[in-house]
Amino acid sequence: MYKELVVNVTEQETRVALLEDGNIVELFVERGDDTNINGNIYKGRVQRVLPGMQAAFVDIGLNQAAFIYVDDVQKKQNIGEHEAPYSENGNKEFAPDNTGRQIPIEELLREGQELMVQVVKSPIGTKGARITTYISLPGRYLVLMPNVDHIGISKRIASEEERTRLRDLISDKRDVPYGYIFRTAGEGIAEEQLKREMDLLVNSWENIKKRYRSFSAPYRLHRDLTVTFRAIRDLLTHEADRLTIDNKFGFDSVNNFIRKIMPELKVKVEYYDRSEPIFEAFNLEGDITRALKKKVWLKCGGYIVIEQTEALTSIDVNTGRYVGKHNFEETIFKTNLEAIREISAQVRLRNIGGIIILDFIDMENLENRERVFESLKEAFKKDKCRTNILPMSEIGLVQMTRKRVRKSLTRMLCEECPLCYGDGYTISKTTISQKIYREIHRHARDMMGDIFTLKVSEEMADYLHRDEVSTISAIEYRLGKKIEIYPIRRFHREEFELTEKFK
Repeated sequence: MYKELVVNVTEQETRVALLEDGNIVELFVERGDDTNINGNIYKGRVQRVLPGMQAAFVDIGLNQAAFIYVDDVQKKQNIGEHEAPYSENGNKEFAPDNTGRQIPIEELLREGQELMVQVVKSPIGTKGARITTYISLPGRYLVLMPNVDHIGISKRIASEEERTRLRDLISDKRDVPYGYIFRTAGEGIAEEQLKREMDLLVNSWENIKKRYRSFSAPYRLHRDLTVTFRAIRDLLTHEADRLTIDNKFGFDSVNNFIRKIMPELKVKVEYYDRSEPIFEAFNLEGDITRALKKKVWLKCGGYIVIEQTEALTSIDVNTGRYVGKHNFEETIFKTNLEAIREISAQVRLRNIGGIIILDFIDMENLENRERVFESLKEAFKKDKCRTNILPMSEIGLVQMTRKRVRKSLTRMLCEECPLCYGDGYTISKTTISQKIYREIHRHARDMMGDIFTLKVSEEMADYLHRDEVSTISAIEYRLGKKIEIYPIRRFHREEFELTEKFK
């Protein structure tokens, strides 16, 4: 599979698109705000401990307090010396003390306490950032875990011989019992490369510890790489061939980064200097706009509808204009198969996380159901985010979960509608007009003036003058009062103002 990165840099934002065989599969957007702070390390101060939830709120200097669960709190934090973890196998579990008793959070944290934390999930909506005291520093080949004495190896490195070699190599090279995890890119790493990356990560950790001792909370101790460099570190794997960027300073920075941090990386870096915007040249703008729509058409004529809510995301598959060639069962089966390819692509591109409910068109043939389910699992194997897919129900529903670590594309690029406030609907003009009539009748009982002055939006004024003339005339006749309608440009559809005046 041919992979490439396309980077668009402006003063306001940076966009990085990951393309597979020319199709955009992931989009990363970074702006000058705190929308994506994953990986950042802070010196925080505990604001409030919640024993009932076994969690705590921590001030890390953002508008919203971050929160931490008890299983993300180490038993001890000693920034001056390396501390072995209280969980011997390296798992972030709610570990017992020496007596076997599980330690509640009120015994681990107290209000006003300062501690080093790392963001594992950026703020999403009304939820603050989720943090942990288990620090990890990712590199190209390794992830350093300075507070956990544990050596891990990516499951994608299948060879037992290679896994043994890597485990022995890291054991020989580490001077301090820091924990390390080999990333997939670490397969086949040479001894010199490993030593260079270990030194780089350890030096970074030492600098973080120095800043922790020097500054008071809340303070940012370490900022993860920018979105461009994170993409180079995490997305440019062995099969990647090219990175194209439209900013000269960024182009030079990328080359310097690769030369210093990962000189062995064989990837072509190109500077895009043509007049046509880079995302339009790669035909990406249309795909991004399409990823913000609820309805996505399939090539066969069917379509899927994606509805994102606070609790879950539902994806509905429909045959649409597709009528098939042979029989109804085959039409449904082919529509479901094509929908799977689009669903997996849209979930990755939109970065949809949490609970996802897939409503496939119901199939009577059990073999077809099984083939659709297997195709779905196969399609999500390319997804780097952890997913869990449950078997298809009798009515064609599939429940799945996808790890959520950052905002979805919709939350990143869109905002709540000022008219419907996120409901997805606005009150109809007919309903608003009836509400106005009720208000007129209610005020008419105590009215001293001769004329009702009704101020409404331009849209409603046009509707009342055009479609409600007879109703307005009937009300004027019944009440013996004149109704004057004034359009106000700044009013939204549901807004109106009713006053009275004398002749």
